[in-house]
Amino acid sequence: MEKRYGHFDDAQREYVITDPKTPWPWINYLGNEDFFSLISNTAGGYSFYKDAKFRRITRYRYNNVPMDNDGRYFYLKDGDTIWNPGWKPCRTPLDSYECRHGMGYTRITGKKLGVEASVLFFVPLKTWGEVQKLTLTNTTSEKKQLKLFSFTEWCLWNAATDMENFQRNFSTGEVEIEGSTIYHKTEYRERRNHYAFYTVNAPIQGFDTDRETFVGLYSEKSAPDAVVEGRPRNSHAHGWSPIASQYIEVELAPGESCDFVFLLGYVENKQEEKFEAKKVINKEKAHQLIERFNTTEKVDAAFAELCAYWDKLLSNFSVESGNDKLDRMVNIWNQYQCMVTFNFSRSASFFESGVGRGMGFRDSNQDLVGFVHLVPSRARQRIIDIASTQFPDGGCYHQYQPLTKRGNNDIGGGFNDDPCWLIFGTAAYLKETGDFSILTEPVPFDNQPGSEKTLFQHLKISMEHVTRNLGPHALPLIGRADWNDCLNLNCFSWDPNESFQTTENKSEGSKAESLMIAGLFVVTGKEYINLCRQLARQGEDAEKYGIDSFETEADTMAAAVEAMEKAVKKDGWDGEWFLRAYDFYGNKIGSNENEEGKIFIESQGWCTMAGIGLEEGLCDKAIDSVERMMDCEHGIVLNNPAYTTYHVEMGEISSYPEGYKENAGIFCHNNPWVIIGMTVAGRGNDAWEHYTKILPSYVEEKHQTLHKVEPYVNCQMVAGKDAFKPGEGKNSWLTGTAAWMWLTVSQYILGIQPDYEGLAIRPCLPSTADEYTVRRRFRDAEYTITVKNPDGRQTGISSMTVDGQPVSGNVIPYSEGSHTVVVVM
Repeated sequence: MEKRYGHFDDAQREYVITDPKTPWPWINYLGNEDFFSLISNTAGGYSFYKDAKFRRITRYRYNNVPMDNDGRYFYLKDGDTIWNPGWKPCRTPLDSYECRHGMGYTRITGKKLGVEASVLFFVPLKTWGEVQKLTLTNTTSEKKQLKLFSFTEWCLWNAATDMENFQRNFSTGEVEIEGSTIYHKTEYRERRNHYAFYTVNAPIQGFDTDRETFVGLYSEKSAPDAVVEGRPRNSHAHGWSPIASQYIEVELAPGESCDFVFLLGYVENKQEEKFEAKKVINKEKAHQLIERFNTTEKVDAAFAELCAYWDKLLSNFSVESGNDKLDRMVNIWNQYQCMVTFNFSRSASFFESGVGRGMGFRDSNQDLVGFVHLVPSRARQRIIDIASTQFPDGGCYHQYQPLTKRGNNDIGGGFNDDPCWLIFGTAAYLKETGDFSILTEPVPFDNQPGSEKTLFQHLKISMEHVTRNLGPHALPLIGRADWNDCLNLNCFSWDPNESFQTTENKSEGSKAESLMIAGLFVVTGKEYINLCRQLARQGEDAEKYGIDSFETEADTMAAAVEAMEKAVKKDGWDGEWFLRAYDFYGNKIGSNENEEGKIFIESQGWCTMAGIGLEEGLCDKAIDSVERMMDCEHGIVLNNPAYTTYHVEMGEISSYPEGYKENAGIFCHNNPWVIIGMTVAGRGNDAWEHYTKILPSYVEEKHQTLHKVEPYVNCQMVAGKDAFKPGEGKNSWLTGTAAWMWLTVSQYILGIQPDYEGLAIRPCLPSTADEYTVRRRFRDAEYTITVKNPDGRQTGISSMTVDGQPVSGNVIPYSEGSHTVVVVM
């Protein structure tokens, strides 16, 4: 039997890790709004305020040996034995170890020589700081005398220059020490208005703030000189590398426990309020923050508040199906991952350094669909922020930095799918909330004051960006790329020193067209048409939204959508599946005529989701081709056959080894597109089979060691059937897979779909499903919806009652209060 490293504890909403040597560091995220931390199962990771690049608070060493270096460490010296509750960095064998990753918190417990050390890590609500509550317990019948050293290493704020500009860095470090608090004030004297601090709610017997003094220039963090010798140096960092370490001598009677509350905090001051005296920083806000968490009782209350917050969030949607593996993902982990992806987009994980990427335009719009039911007000602001980075022609920056909210092209620009996603995200918000006021909000272009137009006009311009950029087959031009950033049809790069994403985009005269964008345009175009007709039905004043007529707008877009569908059927169908693209020269990609890369997943997903050719059987044929040519034990590969040589006219996709990433890897992000397409075609058995192939709870049961990455969340990529180790996961946590898996199960399999007038019920089930109950908070109403399937049907509703009264059709009309709904398939 395969070795297991942990298990789910559904009652506590935790994943319990019982072996510190996991196949890869298994991390969790702390914080929900401004202050965030990443923490591994051995207490590795780092913290930052809003932006993982520009406001990095603590250091972390990626891509290092050994893995997962730096974090929040507590060294315990018991006689000659030195150990850590999280095992690292000393790696002293523990008598027992446990890490519990929960909703916004992590608790790590280690035992050694009769002492139990348990640390609770969390970021309290509305707090710019991380609490670390260390509880030490003497489980022996003898008195214990311990030496405790805390340790964290400060980052010099900009995570990129922190790793590069040593000629400056080694001369800038500054700290202040006040009682048990160590303040990190590097560069505070000049342009910065912020500092950080690390404190403990107990008197200390010493400290260190200089790394080399504490660790030793030729020693390791696994055995720092100060800890090995059992004495602090009381060092002051002045230049060089600043750290924060408190030293406490602890005496425990038999059976005694004691708590120490450590707090890592961040403070901003106004320019005129930075100092209380020359070279002495203004600590008023720090003192206030410390006061909030200086006792065990205050910390326990804050932790209870965090747990209650998650109780409320997760009560917005829950299912009882009788299948534990499904219920735990829907009720806990899928929604939790959606919160994390909303917060971070693709910027800060074990695979994303937080330096090179901010919030993605495309990414954040997709993430909205998994988050909007949790905190709609934050989703509303995110839509405004995203739209504010758009250009007047409908194009957009590919990403923006969360600290400044300004757009940038640091990882490329000109991706022609980007504009469509604004409709995708906005429609999800409107259906969830019924808040149409967002559409009349004045939103600037490129964040330029004076350029504001209504959000609705931004949506209109987004759609027109596609219709103005069509190629020779009346299909959308791809630009730099579409969703598949690595299908670089206008790149032609032979220089290994340049990025595929930022090199010149040779789109002038290009015939490169995308079938993926074509399908996306049809899906989002229909959403736009429905929105226009809804606003017309409501009797809204079109001029207030910035247009002349909703009816005219809907008719114009309906004609464009119809023309796109015809173009796809005429020049985008390859006989058994949808083409992927046409290249720069107008040659087919994703065709049976090709030797490699005959079929791609993206166009099969989006064109079937759009229902293009559904009546003619094209969707069923495309799905059959996917299952025949692309399916394997671990999911559906992105393309097949894999590329074995570099194709300069295709770019990065053909640069990967076979079976990895975009070259025939299993891109979990786009598996749900095909799964949703299966539900559109009414194929519930197929949809369920492919959904569970990449559902973490099912993968966890079979492949903990092979899969490697966290078994409680989806990863971006699983190695495909051509790889050396098929089934091996990479790029976990920050992936659009989270939102798409949520959309797939909540709206297309379980079939509870928010709509303008209420909740539409459209289940698409495996024939083995007999009954389930969904509790859904929707606007100001609460619905208990029981779906019964006595005849093992995959689709279709025979009857529906709301509060005992029959309802025709499949839409539960919205009304406030609590309602009981019974649906019979």
